[in-house]
Amino acid sequence: MPDRPAPSSRRRPLLLLAVLVAAAALLLPPAAAQRAASATIDDVATAAARAGASGIGDRYFPADGSGGIDVTTYDVHVRYDFARGLLAGRTRIVLRTTQALRSFGLDLLLPVQAVRVDGRPAGFSKPTRHELRVRPTRPLAQGRRVVVVVDYAGRPGELSYLGERNWLADRREVVTMNQPHMAPWWFPANDHPSDKARFDIRVSVPRGREVVSNGELVRRSVRDGVATSHWRSREPMATYLAFFAAGDFVVERGRTDGLPWVNAVSAQLPPRVRAGQQRLLRRTPGIVRWLERELGDYPFRSTGGVVTALPVYFALENQTRPTYYAGSPDDVSLVVHEQAHQWFGDSVALERWRDIWLNEGLATWLEVRYAETHGGPSGPEWLRDQYASRPAGDPFWRLRIGDPGAARIFDEAVYVRGAMTAQALRERIGAADFGVLLRRWAATHRHGNATGVQFRAMAEQVSGEDLDGFFAAWLDTASRPAPTAANGLG
Repeated sequence: MPDRPAPSSRRRPLLLLAVLVAAAALLLPPAAAQRAASATIDDVATAAARAGASGIGDRYFPADGSGGIDVTTYDVHVRYDFARGLLAGRTRIVLRTTQALRSFGLDLLLPVQAVRVDGRPAGFSKPTRHELRVRPTRPLAQGRRVVVVVDYAGRPGELSYLGERNWLADRREVVTMNQPHMAPWWFPANDHPSDKARFDIRVSVPRGREVVSNGELVRRSVRDGVATSHWRSREPMATYLAFFAAGDFVVERGRTDGLPWVNAVSAQLPPRVRAGQQRLLRRTPGIVRWLERELGDYPFRSTGGVVTALPVYFALENQTRPTYYAGSPDDVSLVVHEQAHQWFGDSVALERWRDIWLNEGLATWLEVRYAETHGGPSGPEWLRDQYASRPAGDPFWRLRIGDPGAARIFDEAVYVRGAMTAQALRERIGAADFGVLLRRWAATHRHGNATGVQFRAMAEQVSGEDLDGFFAAWLDTASRPAPTAANGLG
């Protein structure tokens, strides 16, 4: 149990002690005075310090993240052995304490060999398979910058969390892609979207293998037959979006209209499939430019994508470089969806998982919008067809997508009904105001976090309308919205 803060009546002696020690320090030589002042600060910090909560406070995933810390940067260096499925890593984390701490947690499934805090060996334990509890040699004061280094190693493919076995690898390829959890399989993290940070990712593999990750390639070096690739993400990123792909990949690089891109397609795919996937990924910069016309400036410095041969059967919006499976060579809508996430989900990240419809609904709606502007059905036609094809008794309507529950955050209704909500809102407030809303949302919360409540408030601010009934019908009710103009269905 976390230690309780001392009652105010017990703080007075501590404050008096601090004053007396500080006064005595005035009579000491400078070096001794400095040590005395430091001891006083440490004593006060010790009295206030307590254990950081085991969880950041998201009721969907109570064990995710940790209380009392705010991570600013991760420097992750891992070495992967394809034959043995063994990953060894050292991660350097820079964080700031948001309260005085005796200990704090990080999310990591792999066995840990050593932890250092500000250069000193620290105590550590694994109270659960998922949590690494770190105990510095001295308590940490609130607001302090802290450097934590963790050494660890193990076989990620043998590990699970909440029923998820997320490690994707064979003897020639590995891709760290999954949602809502991925980080704890390969680096220690404050693993919740509300704590975004900047990343340096270094991956060491045999020199004949390629490595692709988020952001921009800083350097690739080779020593004793081992190649280390260093990738850097300068903009803040949620931990589940950090990734690397390593193995036998065909990598292409280029620049379109000034935007750098990096694409990688698995060499394990049959040649015709690989060629089709390369053609598909080359369309990414053009899709990004189209999205900019809808949403405003692209929020990152590079783009691209990765296609794996591993049997994953889903795509994921890893920041700057989404990962795809080897699906249809003509599946442009999937690229539109994942690139739309760069605005909705990556740059503007969730504050809590309950608002997942903002990510998936808006990305799915942009698929509809792209089809509308490229010879497909109009948005209103699509909305009417979706509504008519799903009668009132359809299970599709039995989910409150504004708060679907942890087990159903990726239900079809979250995606499709979320997109229907977006299109219905466009019908309700008009295309012009809806366009302003999306651009303002992306700009206001750029590289930050936001909530569904904030989205509703901004929609009302932009449109000048009371939209409580509209959002209640579409997001808060487990039933089919009435076909009225107030619900965008008139």
